[in-house]
Amino acid sequence: MYSIALCDDDERELDIIEDFLTAYLKSNETDEYKIDRFKSAEELLERITEREYLPDLLLLDIFMSGKTGVEAAEELRRQECGTLIVFLTTSKEYALEAYGVDALQYLVKPLDEERFFHAMEIVFQQIKKAGEEQIVMKVAGGGIRQIKTDDIVYCESQKNYQMLYLDTEECRVRITAKEMWEMLEHFVQFSRCGRSYILNLNHVVSVEKEEILMDNECRIYIPRNVSAEFKKVYFSYYFDS
Repeated sequence: MYSIALCDDDERELDIIEDFLTAYLKSNETDEYKIDRFKSAEELLERITEREYLPDLLLLDIFMSGKTGVEAAEELRRQECGTLIVFLTTSKEYALEAYGVDALQYLVKPLDEERFFHAMEIVFQQIKKAGEEQIVMKVAGGGIRQIKTDDIVYCESQKNYQMLYLDTEECRVRITAKEMWEMLEHFVQFSRCGRSYILNLNHVVSVEKEEILMDNECRIYIPRNVSAEFKKVYFSYYFDS
């Protein structure tokens, strides 16, 4: 299911954008999608920050009363929201600011079908690629995070929570070890290690008798029998790769 947000303070423009988008999705036989409309940047930001809403794609007007589209995008990036953004505007004046917030496309109004469809081809290729390389999780303290699987070094179970040790940070999520494994088991680089750990094999440096060294210099101490079992999995993955 693709979740798509449209944000423009002009109702007629929202109708035009939605018509173009619906035509594109139907032409590509995309049935599973949901479109949400917002008439201000403030309404959009409130929905994302307070109601744990995270669209895959945001089609965002720049010139709006209140916060501009660029200001809204800057706020989303400060929240580490990785939603793909396409700016829609009547002027090229803000092109540099658009790319400063990692906007994927910048379309000048009035829209035409050829340019819009071409932009959506690029966008949906990126969405599909991103979906294959990341997971979306509700983190402790509120909010939803998109986490790249390659950034996960390992996960440690703490009762009904999981500590995710990433390349540059740690985050805590309220989820059981079973649920965490169900999210990661489809990615070949992950393996369970006993009941408490899920390790990214790409981040393993060495496997000793009673400890595993990760490339973030963390040492995971485990029973010898667990280490022996994990070592078989690790070397199987290494040589198969």
